[in-house]
Amino acid sequence: MPIKRIFSAGGIVLRLRSGLRLRGRSDSRRSSIRKDKSGWEVLVTQHSKHKGWDFPKGHREIYESEEQAAIREVEEEAGVKAEVIERTGQTEYFYYDEGEKVLKTVVYYLMRYVSKGDASTAFEVSDMKWLPIDEVEDKLTFKDTKQLWLKVKPKIAQLTSNKVSLSVDK
Repeated sequence: MPIKRIFSAGGIVLRLRSGLRLRGRSDSRRSSIRKDKSGWEVLVTQHSKHKGWDFPKGHREIYESEEQAAIREVEEEAGVKAEVIERTGQTEYFYYDEGEKVLKTVVYYLMRYVSKGDASTAFEVSDMKWLPIDEVEDKLTFKDTKQLWLKVKPKIAQLTSNKVSLSVDK
């Protein structure tokens, strides 16, 4: 039986908890955020069909780079505009779709929240939450995503510490 391949991309999106202030630079080509990790939240979404909690992600269109797909999918599924900080890794898993075996590869990017966006495919998401960094692992449903999160979490702690700024070059 042939295996169908699907390629997707998604984002692990960080933002400061509401009410916390950003310390920005006057240089318009670079934005910088500094705050200890307790003030940071991570976006997780619940799939409307299988009800699993995961990071927002979706299919990559033929004309898109992985990074472009991740940015688009985060906005379409969660209504969040975000900027890529760096590629964090990927997950691969099998599932069956209408009797056909599918191997799905998902590339994830660490991203910084920019603003609200247009959730044009919000029907795919039944719920979304901004969680403190230390609560994300318990909320994630899938083993492969939890393993990715555990690899990414120390990097997030480093980026969000007072010693290192979380920044995106424009």
